[in-house]
Amino acid sequence: MSDANDDAQNVALGVIAAVVALVIAGVLTLSISRSGPPKAPKAPAQAAAAPAAAAAPRVYFEVDSDALPGDAAELLARVAEEARAKPGAAVLISGFHDASGDPEHNADLAKRRAQAVRHALEANGVAPAQLVLDKPQQTLGGGDAREARRVELRIQ
Repeated sequence: MSDANDDAQNVALGVIAAVVALVIAGVLTLSISRSGPPKAPKAPAQAAAAPAAAAAPRVYFEVDSDALPGDAAELLARVAEEARAKPGAAVLISGFHDASGDPEHNADLAKRRAQAVRHALEANGVAPAQLVLDKPQQTLGGGDAREARRVELRIQ
């Protein structure tokens, strides 16, 4: 009878060992699935600091003026060079204004500023067919006041 008890104990111990192994496997599987895939090593700081997309070039104007500022010439020359290099691309020119004062005057001023930028790009050799004026846009406010006196350029 001793052999029968030994066999029963061995079976019971085998079953317990199998259950413990299954529990451990489940815990390991759960912990691996929650931690996600292995993490890749971080890129060097220079690569991480590079912007995903370059910001649109901007020309900032003086208060209530549509005269191109003196510091815009270099920026507009670079944009013109890029546009001439891509003859099939359009240059979207967007003038901005804020909500203060007369809305009609502000929208007209934003339009005249965009036209001044357009004329400067034409003078720099950009084909008029590439230059597209966007409807004047109102800024949302809350930021830098000069953002309401800007013209943005996007080559598409």
